[in-house]
Amino acid sequence: QVQLVESGGGSVQAGGSLRLSCEASGDTAVGYCMAWFRRGPGKEREGVGGIDSVGQPNYARSVEARFTISQNNAKNTLYLQMNSLKPGDTAVYYCAAGPRPGACWYPQQGFYFSAWGQGTQVTVSS
Repeated sequence: QVQLVESGGGSVQAGGSLRLSCEASGDTAVGYCMAWFRRGPGKEREGVGGIDSVGQPNYARSVEARFTISQNNAKNTLYLQMNSLKPGDTAVYYCAAGPRPGACWYPQQGFYFSAWGQGTQVTVSS
């Protein structure tokens, strides 16, 4: 079992930046892939992006070129650097981890993820 704890959310004005972190603990020796999801007010949960089976990040079109996902394997930590934030990015952001291969092949589909963090609020004002 993997436990996830997110940090780094907050409130910023449009055009600002935030960096989210997600630290994994527990059974981290088991092969898994990690990703970020978000749920905006009145919206369904959507994939933001994740790390695929070859360790490369991929992104939803809505955040590509603005967000950067990286990971520090030694620290079992996943990061989400968010730049040029827009009011439409306002959401609760969740970190997730899922077993190989599904979570690695489909890093933007929540179905493949079995562990979820508690979420961290990101609010972007215009």
